[in-house]
Amino acid sequence: MEIARSTWLSKGKLILSLLGALSVLALPFGANNSILSLFVFVGLYTIIGVGLCLLLGYAGQISLGQAAFYGIGAYSTAIFTTQFGLNPWIAMLCGMGLSVAIAYGVGRPLLKLQQHYLALATLGFGMIIHLVFIEERAVTGGSQGISSIPRLALGSLVFDNDFKFYYLSFGFALAGILLARNIVNSRIGRALKAVHTSEVAASSLGVPVTNIKAQVFALSAAYASVAGSLFAHYITFIAPNTFGVMTSVEFVVMAAVGGLASIWGPIFGAATVIFLRRLLQTWVPVIFPGATGEYEIVVFGIILVLIMIFMPEGLVAGTRSLLRKRFKRRKQVNPAGEQGVME
Repeated sequence: MEIARSTWLSKGKLILSLLGALSVLALPFGANNSILSLFVFVGLYTIIGVGLCLLLGYAGQISLGQAAFYGIGAYSTAIFTTQFGLNPWIAMLCGMGLSVAIAYGVGRPLLKLQQHYLALATLGFGMIIHLVFIEERAVTGGSQGISSIPRLALGSLVFDNDFKFYYLSFGFALAGILLARNIVNSRIGRALKAVHTSEVAASSLGVPVTNIKAQVFALSAAYASVAGSLFAHYITFIAPNTFGVMTSVEFVVMAAVGGLASIWGPIFGAATVIFLRRLLQTWVPVIFPGATGEYEIVVFGIILVLIMIFMPEGLVAGTRSLLRKRFKRRKQVNPAGEQGVME
């Protein structure tokens, strides 16, 4: 019976994966530019969410500064391409290298802190980087930002519309998910889980805790930097207000809604938050005439609180748990099935 159930679950996962892949490939052909633009951001935020899942869900390290690395990636590629004429793809690699170097250098002392102290430290780091974007006008353009950022291109294929960029963003998101999945299932992934469970126990077993935490922090920064570079080349204009503290909080919310310990969860978390925000922006003014952004934040917060209360493990794992409970309940109500025969 257990073997049959395992086979059934494996086939179910394969079918769901194929259906999901086909849906992602076919969606642009039936969606307008407005919907496609939202899905482009789902792809970009999925990349950041996967990095956060590795850091928060598997290593157990809190970070409220991911918007800083998102911004470093965006500003690096913008500056290198507009001021130095560098190839956009090389500029992206330079931005990722800069983000990794900063994250590793800053992460080693910061990650000695624990829990809310670490959260406050990363929050402060994000605020400092945000102020740098605003005040260093000679380099970043200050509050005016940087415009005329070139489009990404592969030979004669220029990613100059939502249709093309949709596949590019989800291609990077899928690559990031596969990389994260390989890491989680490797020796490094087991070390991350050990650090999350108990740093003292992990250290006693020979796990280099400080190095592991710094490395996963740098890896999550690399994910955020790539997403930031893609964002810059998609919008072709960046400004500091995109990379503020609330953006970091939003990233954490997306990762939590999808499931911090789920590699595939960030897709659903990003989609839920992005489309929920669009619905609130559309319907709140209709239901509450004259309402400002505060009403949107309140409704958004209530919905998120409900999700975290009833599905604290996230949408993916929460839905799976509900389906399993329902399946067990059906088996109890109808004992004449396979289990009843065995008894």
